Amino acid sequence: MDDTLHDLARAAGVSPHWHDAFGRPQTVPPHALRAILGALGLPAKTDALARESLDGLRHTAVPTPPLVTGDVGAPLRVPLPGSGPLRWRITLEDGGLVEGESQGGGLDLPALNVPGYHRLEAGGLDVTLAIAPERCSSIADATGDERARLWGLGIQLYGLKRPGDGGIGDFTALSDFVRHAAGTGASATVLSPVHAAFSADPHHFSPYAPSSRLFLNVLHVDPAGLFGTDAVRQAADALALGGILSACESAPLVDWVRAGPARLALLRRLFDTELPARPDLVASYADFRRAQGQALEDHARFEALHAHIWGSDLHRWNWRTWPGEYRDATSPAVAAFAREHGSEVEFHAFLQWAAARGLASAQAAARAAGMPVGLIGDLAVGCDGGGSQCWSAPDDMLIGLSIGAPPDLLNSLGQAWGLAAFSPRALVASGFRSFIAMLRASMAHVGGVRIDHVMGLLRLWMVPDGADPKDGAYLAYPFEDLIRLVALESQRHRTIVTGEDLGTVPDGFRETLARRQILGMQVLWFEREGPRFKTAGEYLPTAMAVTGTHDLPTVAGWWRGRDIDWRAPLGLLGEGIDEPAARAEREADRHALWSTIGDGTPPPAATEPDAAVDAALGFVGRTTAPLVIIPLEDVLGESEQPNLPGTVDDHPNWRRRQPEATAQLLDRPEVKRRVALLDQARQPLA
Repeated sequence: MDDTLHDLARAAGVSPHWHDAFGRPQTVPPHALRAILGALGLPAKTDALARESLDGLRHTAVPTPPLVTGDVGAPLRVPLPGSGPLRWRITLEDGGLVEGESQGGGLDLPALNVPGYHRLEAGGLDVTLAIAPERCSSIADATGDERARLWGLGIQLYGLKRPGDGGIGDFTALSDFVRHAAGTGASATVLSPVHAAFSADPHHFSPYAPSSRLFLNVLHVDPAGLFGTDAVRQAADALALGGILSACESAPLVDWVRAGPARLALLRRLFDTELPARPDLVASYADFRRAQGQALEDHARFEALHAHIWGSDLHRWNWRTWPGEYRDATSPAVAAFAREHGSEVEFHAFLQWAAARGLASAQAAARAAGMPVGLIGDLAVGCDGGGSQCWSAPDDMLIGLSIGAPPDLLNSLGQAWGLAAFSPRALVASGFRSFIAMLRASMAHVGGVRIDHVMGLLRLWMVPDGADPKDGAYLAYPFEDLIRLVALESQRHRTIVTGEDLGTVPDGFRETLARRQILGMQVLWFEREGPRFKTAGEYLPTAMAVTGTHDLPTVAGWWRGRDIDWRAPLGLLGEGIDEPAARAEREADRHALWSTIGDGTPPPAATEPDAAVDAALGFVGRTTAPLVIIPLEDVLGESEQPNLPGTVDDHPNWRRRQPEATAQLLDRPEVKRRVALLDQARQPLA
């Protein structure tokens, strides 16, 4: 192999070399580079093809992109073909005009002082200028107080419980929760992702592997919230669902396989029998469907097609295995199917209206109850390659590649998550249409957004389908463009932005986030200097502080070693670590943590974590972070975590239900004590 393949990779933003967690240089195998380049639309199966692709990149004139980003108050250069003088005109969003003349060889524009999407016309070209504000919407913007020290709770929506919920937490339970949480002093509630899942497949319920990030998980819709309890009871009786709903509601775990289809059956009957008699709801639904346009139509068609095709042949779950005429969302066959199955398509569009209505109501309840931020949604890093988002816009996605992570200290084998990412080349060529649509969908009904694996704005570890996770490569993304668009949409939606920046973080990345007022994350367990845990004063004012995440043990679970109980028999303790070594290390860590968060007394026993939980919440509350988020499991003192990475069926991931309804949970004496400790710790610093 000559240098052509590596040259092509670098030209396409693929790094042929990288350094592992120990600082050792690594080289990406040729077969992985060829697969990744092929997914980028650059054939490279042979050296000859790679040379042709490289020549094409080098010698093809770079077209003027349909959207160019810039910063408010800064000059902007737009590449233009041709040479010679050229008149140009910018129409600002507010109707203002800016005009001038270029001398050719590119267009140098003066600084624009108005953020927004503006229209540039020059030489027959029509370009959108996305001019970003200096920063995202901030906590100070939400509160009117530069010294605000907020706190909130993190929840798994499916795990919330209320009477009559049928076994799955819903948006009505969420409204109940935020009202009670606001009454305790909470300013925000962080949600697990509520992206659209696969309605036809209740087994596919991980919130981080959605069908689409443009729409919502319809299983969180409360039928009674739309049509009333009497109508729901009658529908359940007509469908003989009473026993299933009762059993699911009383179960300690979410039974997605039984509860999901039951909820959909209820909603379908109510859609058929009750909606036609409600002209107010019919009108609202019709307005929603018109506003959502083709994107909603495509998603609804996918849902109907998926149920039809996979329901007939279980080997055809992924749309890439469907009959050829149905693999293209724009094909005549898909349009004909939608006409023939109009009621099914209508139903799935209705479900999205109902879900959006429920989420918006929960945010309205949070704000009405006094939360200055309210809901903070979670934006997953990718979507399932077999889902609606990839089917609807396959040219915008990297089909055949999976987002993952290289081998590191926590996982020596590397990871491939089975998630598809945007194509960076397609993002630029399309004017970032899919990325902007995703941001708008994620920010529509919340007061904040948490961007999962925020380093993906800069680079992602991409693994060819079927390859070993270690045989991946870092793929660069147009970071400056993406972060400008995040800031612009954040200000337009008045949503704060946080980013999950855990793992391998490039140098200078966190500082760039801070300049845009995107809060990073500081997790209690990871904030260490050698064996020592950092003090509260060593936390950053540019990150939110948390006791844990959905993928980490709870405080009580960590103190007990409950995570070791789970991981040891599954071989998940890490390379070269056995159970005795893990428990000895945890014992030392307990003493180290207590020396930082404790009151000077000896640390409590491993079997008695309550004092450690109280101390941890008070400690994180005292940090200099502007926002503290405590998982509900830690406020409740629970030992089990929502998800155990590296497992599928060995651990009840994404299934744990809370034992009581919201009011009872937050009224427990020990919960009131912990919330009071936290609220007191978040008072303004002297």
